[in-house]
Amino acid sequence: MKVILRQDYENLGKVGETVVVKRGFGMNYLIPKKIAYPAKPNYVRMIQEEQRQKQVQVNKQKKQSEVIAKKLEAVSVTLAVSVGEGDKMFGSITNQDIADALAKQEFEIDRKKIELEEPIKALGIYSVPIKLHPEIEVKIKVWVVKE
Repeated sequence: MKVILRQDYENLGKVGETVVVKRGFGMNYLIPKKIAYPAKPNYVRMIQEEQRQKQVQVNKQKKQSEVIAKKLEAVSVTLAVSVGEGDKMFGSITNQDIADALAKQEFEIDRKKIELEEPIKALGIYSVPIKLHPEIEVKIKVWVVKE
């Protein structure tokens, strides 16, 4: 049975490709899960329209991300933490803490977009990358100071 993939599927193919699969796999799994369409001309047009709509959506998200990135370039976050002897921090600063601080400044950034390699465990100034879009990354300054 021939099917046209609606999304990338590991070990089978990429979006828009026509592949040959066993009838049971196509009819009982791929088509009901909306991973593929039967290989008929009207479905080819549907795939092309879906891809066009996805591209429009991606472009829209990219433009929104660019606007946010321009605003974030001028932003710095100051986080006050309690410290012990020798300026040793109790706990650490995570991407959630940075996201909460940005929310106080009216920037709703998902914590998963804040790319800390590891939690911040010392006082100082850090440059933290935020990946707003696969092609757009902005760095903000995070100041970690004593309380």
